[in-house]
Amino acid sequence: MQSLYFLIPLSLLVIGSALWLLFWAVDNGQYDDLDSEAERILFEEDDRAGRR
Repeated sequence: MQSLYFLIPLSLLVIGSALWLLFWAVDNGQYDDLDSEAERILFEEDDRAGRR
């Protein structure tokens, strides 16, 4: 029972920090364009193709 007095506030702090980081990332545009980087690696011309 004694450990719950420590673990419950600690878990609430961890959850609050995770939510704050999520909202910070969304507010700073981290999730604005999810498709272009995924497509860039597939469709970009490889300039180093024959340099091995």
